[in-house]
Amino acid sequence: MSQDRPLLGILLMLGFCIVAPMGDAVAKLLGQSVPLGELLFVRFAIQALILIPLVWFGRRAWKMSGRVLRLTAFRTVLHIVGIGGMFTALQYLPLADAVAIAFIMPFLMLLLGKYVLGEEVGSRRLIACIVGFVGTLLVVQPSFVEVGWPALLPLLVAVNFAIFMLVTRQIAKDTDPIGLQAVSGVMAVAILGPILWLARDAGIAPLNFIAVNGNEASLLMAIGILGTMAHLLMTWSLRFAPSATLAPMQYLEIPVATIIGFLVFSDLPNGLAAVGICITIASGLYIVLRERAIARLAARAPAPA
Repeated sequence: MSQDRPLLGILLMLGFCIVAPMGDAVAKLLGQSVPLGELLFVRFAIQALILIPLVWFGRRAWKMSGRVLRLTAFRTVLHIVGIGGMFTALQYLPLADAVAIAFIMPFLMLLLGKYVLGEEVGSRRLIACIVGFVGTLLVVQPSFVEVGWPALLPLLVAVNFAIFMLVTRQIAKDTDPIGLQAVSGVMAVAILGPILWLARDAGIAPLNFIAVNGNEASLLMAIGILGTMAHLLMTWSLRFAPSATLAPMQYLEIPVATIIGFLVFSDLPNGLAAVGICITIASGLYIVLRERAIARLAARAPAPA
């Protein structure tokens, strides 16, 4: 029943591809005046405030066993580090470049699946991984020349989120997705709150907590709402359409980020980065379509006697 409405699932994923870069754009705007620690604290606090009522009134499962709770805590730390790395990268890179570089994650997931989980990965998909990585390097290279080491941050974010997804795979069957995110929001606040409190007099600029004006307060609310909404849109899209149908659509996030980056910041990728973005998208789509073809062949194969 969850796969009976693929058009709705596609529309929800399209919503994610629009909302997620909007959240990144707001983070890029706010990062110029609001410390990183405050951004992260408010982002996760709003996530918790939005999702806890959904869990409570929807009577969703949120209690976790010891193993799942430990993995959820580890996943929450990865989430904080990943978002923090992306927010930092956005202060140095055009929006489209940062998003495109981070899209090396599907290639990393394939390699981790092969070498960590022992999943079967064919030579064609490995070659596509290499080509996609070359495309990513074409995006990184001009950015690295211009801004230095911060151009590598989206690569670290991609590695972080690849591990994040592997951990999520391990607990997905044992948790409700909205309940999981609600608990993660509470955990993130519980982690970040004491850190910011202890660092308040340490003079560490990213961990400062400042009074914000009305415009900044509105943008802080927006970043929490957009981040939470993006996750819910992706989660709900998977209820109505299979991941094989939705995966190619995720690459729409790159051109959407390009448009938003141009409209808000007047940023466009240069020629070399644009070529790299196209190569990355093509390689990623090839892997997705190849996965779908293999899944179809496996479904058609006769059962062993």
